[in-house]
Amino acid sequence: MHAEMQKSLQNFFKDQEFDVRKMNQETQANGSGGVDLVKVEPLIAGGLSYANSRSSPPYLHKKYSSLDQAGLLAITYSIALASDPSALQDFCVADTSLNVKLNGLLCKDPELVQTNDFFFTGLNIPSNTSNQLGFEATPATIPGLNTLGISIIRFDYAPMGVSPPHTHPRGTEIMTVLEGSLEVGFVTSSPENRLFSKVLNKGDVFVFPVGLIHFQRNVGHGNAISIAALSSQNPGFIAIANSVFGSEPPISTDVLTKAFQVDKGTVGRIMSQF
Repeated sequence: MHAEMQKSLQNFFKDQEFDVRKMNQETQANGSGGVDLVKVEPLIAGGLSYANSRSSPPYLHKKYSSLDQAGLLAITYSIALASDPSALQDFCVADTSLNVKLNGLLCKDPELVQTNDFFFTGLNIPSNTSNQLGFEATPATIPGLNTLGISIIRFDYAPMGVSPPHTHPRGTEIMTVLEGSLEVGFVTSSPENRLFSKVLNKGDVFVFPVGLIHFQRNVGHGNAISIAALSSQNPGFIAIANSVFGSEPPISTDVLTKAFQVDKGTVGRIMSQF
């Protein structure tokens, strides 16, 4: 990520037809007191190093102007805050006996932690897919995953079963097909709304980027099974149809008729399904 950021910064200056020497000469010539890029380039390199190490910035001292420092700090801290904070202990096993929630769950006393806090059994057991969608999800409930930023789920699909269009607002999903054949896909954000779709077979892997609408459908002749890991202990699940047509209280039919370009009767019939 840091190399990409550094490359992006270099491309920015190139695209603007300003190289370091030219801008430095112009700054000195007009006496404007602007940012001296000869100084800022090593500062950027130091900032990237700081973002990687989380150590104190050693490169800010008196020879750099306040404007140089302010510009660099904006870059440095935007990089440093672009991921979850580092853990302050080996683990934070969730204490499910306490009805208190922070950004995650409170930690159990480490002296009370046991091996089974990091263990789950049951992902080998098929879920009941006798529902309208022909689909069911089985998450692995593991207290030891608290604060570790990962989760794992088993999916079962009846023939023609569908995991309907949905999104995970807090996690990227990587899925492996264990049995059967699945048509999967995701749609990029507006204005492109580009569909990336593929039929997967046993052993195939597919990635659904965080926050993007995606789906899976069983296109085989028998049951299908997949397993997925997500980059959050609580990635969230927003089923598009349920959220739009089954919210409580309901979204105004005037909004939905305009949004979907249908009449109120059609909206009412769809709402009745949720």
